[in-house]
Amino acid sequence: MIPEIGHFALILALVIALVQASVPLLGAARGDPVLMNLARPAALAQFGFIAIAFACLMQAYVVSDFSVLNVAQNSHSTVPLLYKVTGVWSNHEGSMVLWVLILGLFGAAVAAFGDNLPMSLRARVLSVQAMIGAAFLAFILFTSNPFLRLDPPPIDGRDVNPLLQDPGLAFHPPFLYFGYVGLSTTFSFAVAALIEGRVDPAWARWVRPWTLAAWSSLTLGIALGSWWAYYELGWGGFWFWDPVENSSFMPWLVATALLHSAIVAEKRDALKSWTVLLALIAFALSLIGTFLVRSGVLTSVHAFAVDPARGLFILLILVIGIGGSLALYAVRAPLLKAGGLFAPISREGALVLNNLLLSTATATVFLGTLYPLILDALDAGKVSVGAPYFNATFVPLMVPLVAAAAIGPLLGWKRGDLAGALQRLKFAAAFTAVVVLATLYLKYGGPTLALVGIGLAAWLAAATAIELAERIKLFRVPLPEALRRAANLPRAAWGMTLAHAGLAVVITGITATQAWQVERIALVRPGDVLELAGYRFAFRGVVDVPGPNYAAKRGTFEVTYDGRPIAVLTPERRFYPVQGTTTTEAAIHTTWLADLYAVIGEPEASGPGNAPGAAPRGAGDPGWIARLYYNPLVPWIWIGAVIMFVGGLVSLSDRRHRIGAPARGRRQAAAQPAASD
Repeated sequence: MIPEIGHFALILALVIALVQASVPLLGAARGDPVLMNLARPAALAQFGFIAIAFACLMQAYVVSDFSVLNVAQNSHSTVPLLYKVTGVWSNHEGSMVLWVLILGLFGAAVAAFGDNLPMSLRARVLSVQAMIGAAFLAFILFTSNPFLRLDPPPIDGRDVNPLLQDPGLAFHPPFLYFGYVGLSTTFSFAVAALIEGRVDPAWARWVRPWTLAAWSSLTLGIALGSWWAYYELGWGGFWFWDPVENSSFMPWLVATALLHSAIVAEKRDALKSWTVLLALIAFALSLIGTFLVRSGVLTSVHAFAVDPARGLFILLILVIGIGGSLALYAVRAPLLKAGGLFAPISREGALVLNNLLLSTATATVFLGTLYPLILDALDAGKVSVGAPYFNATFVPLMVPLVAAAAIGPLLGWKRGDLAGALQRLKFAAAFTAVVVLATLYLKYGGPTLALVGIGLAAWLAAATAIELAERIKLFRVPLPEALRRAANLPRAAWGMTLAHAGLAVVITGITATQAWQVERIALVRPGDVLELAGYRFAFRGVVDVPGPNYAAKRGTFEVTYDGRPIAVLTPERRFYPVQGTTTTEAAIHTTWLADLYAVIGEPEASGPGNAPGAAPRGAGDPGWIARLYYNPLVPWIWIGAVIMFVGGLVSLSDRRHRIGAPARGRRQAAAQPAASD
């Protein structure tokens, strides 16, 4: 009965979404406040019914109701409770319910907290949001119903994908979806503004908090996914340039550009048309990512294996959504006034450079991701585009971007003093030189690109600190006065400082682990000792360990440094009998300056070989392939990402975002007709 309630709730949500998509839009066109106000209760009701459906599906997983096909295919009675809960979104159907739940949540948030929006704009935003919701609710009901029944039900389920039986799955997909789907709100604001024909500083102020919320969630979601791949897949890396990884990274790049562009639109009434275009493209890339994951065109650990009919349905949504919005942009954008003027050397100019570089970087990732798929679809051969391409095209674009990010906040609006900004950064330059020379000394000279990366991170970190010191007049006024100024700084300023500082930490971690990672692969037997980066790994053998729904082979490495015990690492190979799948569980010891990373691979009991430098063993001793890594500063990647996420939240808490539009924007909105700029 409960699955039927969930199914019926989805149907009611679709009906409400169709009403919400049409009636308030008609009311906005006619200026009818009764019809426009219908959008708010409709958005809340739509979210409520989707929440009921999601709760019903989760209940079926928690109680192991194998009469529901989706539960039978993606769960098992022996799975721990945590993985029964996360199993709800570990599959295509359940993840789509989570997708529309978050979509409905953002629509409900606009309805609940949109009192400062003009009634017509709010009605149009919620109508566009409902159009997206109706499309995906129809997709679920017609092609991906999670509440289909099995008769007779099986005794037990087929189990959750073993790779997804990990605590990280409880957080990574929800945060990623909050980012993906959150960009639908900025898309709705952009389409609504194009329909009204008006984009002003007030509109930019309204868009920024929704962009911040999506950007912050996407930042943390991508970081959690990278962390999961690092410790779960056992390959010692954190980013593979997988097409599905790229499909989340591209919206993040465009959302970053949108955040900065919206600042110019708000402060200077400029870049309005460009800001609207970025809002459209950001969500368009999210839809493309959804298509890649669910269309069956990819074979990836991240992708859902689905039939082509579902891919065709999503492709239709994508074509209508992207094509329709871009067509509307082509018609309406020329009517938008250009806005304020500014010199190339100014804060606006720095933000434009930021946008150009981020847009170009997105284009390179887009090309590298889709080019092999296009060739394959045209039967023109198969090509592989991997890390060499992305490192050669993406990384060089980031160098001027990071360098300019340090200078831009010190430039004035409208017209800046580049020489003056550089003069204030002389201490940042000195700090950068010291860090590079210290790195050169400690790492014996190279590689050169690593020194560039470390130098850029030091430059950005020092410049961020100097910019904050300039704001509070540190060392120029008495310390109590400086602290008072710091306490009174807008939270958006603190958020920017944290985000830029977090980026510097991320760059440091990526550079160090890419340049100075040490790897050792060897066949080991009990008693063998491997040396790696000054550490000694003594292998003590492998034992059988039972799990709740798996059987594991657990190896033990005792790690010492200069004779001092450091850690005991216990990597595992787990076998899941229900699916007949073996997974690798890495063992990691972190010092926060480096990770010691151990993996055991296939057993090789027959060979007499030993690890180099180890004492000879008998031919009958069981041997195991061991992979050991020393990853310097790799924890800084995720520490920096968390700092960026916190920066986004701090900026989001700025009361100006809650108040909404500047006074001049409200006066303009009241004075101008809805059809003109």
